[in-house]
Amino acid sequence: MSDGNIRSTTILGVRIGSRVALGGDGQITFGDIQMKSKAVKVRSYADGRVLAGFAGAAADAMALFEKFETKLDEMHGNLKKAVVDLAKDWRTDKILRELDALLAIMDAKNAFILSGSGDVIEPDNQIVSIGSGSGYALAAASAFIKSGVRDPIKIVRDSLKITAKICIYTNDHITILENQ
Repeated sequence: MSDGNIRSTTILGVRIGSRVALGGDGQITFGDIQMKSKAVKVRSYADGRVLAGFAGAAADAMALFEKFETKLDEMHGNLKKAVVDLAKDWRTDKILRELDALLAIMDAKNAFILSGSGDVIEPDNQIVSIGSGSGYALAAASAFIKSGVRDPIKIVRDSLKITAKICIYTNDHITILENQ
């Protein structure tokens, strides 16, 4: 189980109006060694309306992404119900409970952070961030929004580039998805 310090990436999502962008860097770290620099840690679901990213163990996150997709289908696209049901299963299922990852999930109206301890956090504002560089990315995105930048893709890209200069577990190979 995670020590709560996911040190392997930065995922940042920003919503401006109904436009959502969610991005992540490509670095995979094993201890203090950079093992891969071009991983893709973000995905889209529901024909591009729902975006999700992970921080933590890649294999564990892939299993959670599959489970999330199933829940989203079962809940007929109702993101909030799918997220709560996934968190319940993640917390109570003996095998899922051992998975070491965090998920950030967004659509045009909602943003959530999920953890294996059953946490479902709905941020107060239009920004969601997880991973080792999440504090840096959150601060940069907040500053861009406060300064009047209204393009979520630009905010995510520039915030992650700033984060890559500060956080040793985040690189500047960035993948960004936008909702449809």
